[in-house]
Amino acid sequence: MSFHDAGTSIAISLAVVKTLILLVGSFITFLAFKAYRRTRQRALGLLAAGFGLVTLGLVLAGLLYEILGVSLMMGILLESLLMLVGFVIIAYSLYVT
Repeated sequence: MSFHDAGTSIAISLAVVKTLILLVGSFITFLAFKAYRRTRQRALGLLAAGFGLVTLGLVLAGLLYEILGVSLMMGILLESLLMLVGFVIIAYSLYVT
């Protein structure tokens, strides 16, 4: 296997994994939002928002790099910031009563 072939297979694997993360994360966000709509509990709304931001953050760097031509480091920084904010919101949603 040449270097180019290895890079291509890793890129395809990464795209598949990121797509699965997007699907599963979106499903979790949907379930949390559905629970929020049913109960109107603020904590569940925050949980849905947090999972949505984490999911968006996990797929953002590659999209920015490939589609918009943003540098990879800037994409990773934005991805990490969204994930950080999402995790803070999730933690807060679990803390509030």
